[in-house]
Amino acid sequence: MAGVSEMRENQGQLVFGLDIGTRSIVGTVGYLNGTKFHVLGQYAREHETRAMLDGQIHDINKVADTIASVKRHLEDDLNRNLTEVCIAAAGRVLRTVTIKAEQQFESEKEITDEDVYALDTLGIEKAYEEFQKSNDTDMKFYCVGYTPMRYYMNGYQIGNLEGHKAKTIAADLIATFLPDDVVSGLYKAVELAGLHVTNLTLEPIAAIQVAIPEKFRMLNMALVDVGAGTSDISITKEGTITAYGMIPVAGDSLTDIIVQHCLVDFETAEMIKRKATVEEMVEYQDIMGLPQVITAEEVKDILNDTVTNMTKMVAATIKELNGDKPVSAVFVVGGGGMVPGYTESLAKDLGIPKERVAIRGREVMQNIVFELENAQMDSLMVTPIGICLSFYEQSNNFIFVEFNESRMKLYDNGRLTVADAAMQVQFTNEDLFPKRGKALTFTVNDMARMVRGSQGEAAVITLNGDPADLHTQINSGDIIKVVASTEGDPGYQELGKLPELAEWMHVTVNGNKITLPKTAMVNDKQENEFYQIQEGDVITVQNCYTVAQVAEFLDVPLGGDIRVNDAPAKETTQVYENFSVSWDMNVARGVWSGDAAESGVTYADLPEDDGAESEYRDSGDDGAQGVSDGSKMSSAENENTVTQNINANTNKPREVSGRDVKVMANGNFVTLSGKDNYVFVDIFDHIDFNLSESNGRGITTLLNGKTADYMESLKDGDVIEIYWNESGK
Repeated sequence: MAGVSEMRENQGQLVFGLDIGTRSIVGTVGYLNGTKFHVLGQYAREHETRAMLDGQIHDINKVADTIASVKRHLEDDLNRNLTEVCIAAAGRVLRTVTIKAEQQFESEKEITDEDVYALDTLGIEKAYEEFQKSNDTDMKFYCVGYTPMRYYMNGYQIGNLEGHKAKTIAADLIATFLPDDVVSGLYKAVELAGLHVTNLTLEPIAAIQVAIPEKFRMLNMALVDVGAGTSDISITKEGTITAYGMIPVAGDSLTDIIVQHCLVDFETAEMIKRKATVEEMVEYQDIMGLPQVITAEEVKDILNDTVTNMTKMVAATIKELNGDKPVSAVFVVGGGGMVPGYTESLAKDLGIPKERVAIRGREVMQNIVFELENAQMDSLMVTPIGICLSFYEQSNNFIFVEFNESRMKLYDNGRLTVADAAMQVQFTNEDLFPKRGKALTFTVNDMARMVRGSQGEAAVITLNGDPADLHTQINSGDIIKVVASTEGDPGYQELGKLPELAEWMHVTVNGNKITLPKTAMVNDKQENEFYQIQEGDVITVQNCYTVAQVAEFLDVPLGGDIRVNDAPAKETTQVYENFSVSWDMNVARGVWSGDAAESGVTYADLPEDDGAESEYRDSGDDGAQGVSDGSKMSSAENENTVTQNINANTNKPREVSGRDVKVMANGNFVTLSGKDNYVFVDIFDHIDFNLSESNGRGITTLLNGKTADYMESLKDGDVIEIYWNESGK
């Protein structure tokens, strides 16, 4: 071993491979130097119980204990810790997909190994997408291996792309898939043994690395790896691997026959099967404790039917994978294929000469250098060494990460990101990207209108506690936390912010030019500018005011002698852009002077909306009572005047009636007299309050402590407050 120690000084990276089989676990440690693989250590240990069946782990803890034992033995031999391991999965419930991937570049470039790797990865991803379309089970599958069958450069087939210049490269690949339970069981057992999986491959892929060198792959050949639980098959042709397959029948099926025939336990039957391949007579003890002897020929006879059935299934699978025709030759590896009569029976079922079906071991290990004494160099070591060699061929490892406190497994294509983990765990896109609040829809003048909601906050992502985003690359053991994105506020719109209400109306009121905001009806109801529009509201923008609304907006009382564009008008007369409006605070509402008064016409005789078309005018006749050279009278006087004129015209004089109402206005007692009924606006005729001195201020009117309406009735004892509001409201 001194030579081994010296060689280790200049060796490459050590690779630890484990062949986790149904009957035993074989560990191999070595390194690649040029084209030769140097084996520094190997150790095999059988399962103490049937912890695995047909390549599937049934007792994870017991398998983990056996792996740990193999690991410790090799660590002691090599005097170094082993932390990473390459493993292979048996082809139980194997599925394969053949796919073509193509990559185009903007211009011709020299192809690098990274370009080839990216092309292979693209092919794997396409194969997985294709596989998902045809996956008719509820099981989740993972890609556990792939093999490039052919490469193309600018449309022409080529053996190796690297170093060539090309604008387009392509590859035909065959990808293999296994159920999650097979893969997860392997990873868990290895993890419990204190190891991290650095590469996972398929057993037939591993075996072919050693058993069929590339120089033989131009031939149409098959490799059959007969293990304990499964028989894995691969086909080569035209320089590449073209197909993989598996049947769930292998060496354990033969051992079970011996158990029944010899009345022994499984371990004893396994011993009989092995010794019968090298010894003429095998001694054993049955379950009754009696010594027994069986010949190798007798073993062959009792196994013959089962071997025949097994080889028929293998031959049928080979033909199916090879286009319904036999291959030219078959290499057999694995302990199950060493049973007497197996190769002859398989050759017969395939219809090829028996010399073309052979067990391969030492003779295919020309590039394997064993740097240890008493090395095992038979067909049992083909797959374990091939597992190590697969590490250099491809990296198709799975990594484990934690996503929002849930542990998950991802296929490592070398460029995994947070987005890949989110997709794997089915974290919805809506929770990754900002969500816009619900839109607000309504109509304005019968036209549909929509106000979009605001944008919410994007998801908050951390990787191992540090800020990250969807494109941050992840590695095994990373802890990803994602706080879902938020939804923005729903669409919001105040009535006064509508573009239709942005323009103001211009009118002249009592000789003063003022601006009035346009108003709107919402669902046939007048609303102010601060009204928050609701979903489905029907809004009608109005381009006019009534006279009463003009007065209300200005927050001043509406007097008598109302005129619009110098024509007699009513409170409900509509006022449009550039109209002029006037009224006299010293004339009672409902009365105007001039020709109309003299003729006995009152407001009740005006049309509902005469607007600018009214022909009534103030004539200014000196003989008209109540108006002389612009002089004004009180409301009571005007009312009496109109009444007297009307009575005079009808020759029916009527005495003025009335009653007194005593109120307190701005701290002073005031007596209202001369009318049967009084409204709030009548108080302005009895107090000293100049309505023309607003200076931009608003007027506050209170009746018994509450906001008063100008037409609200007054009664004895009412308390009135009227003052300018300095805030302007």
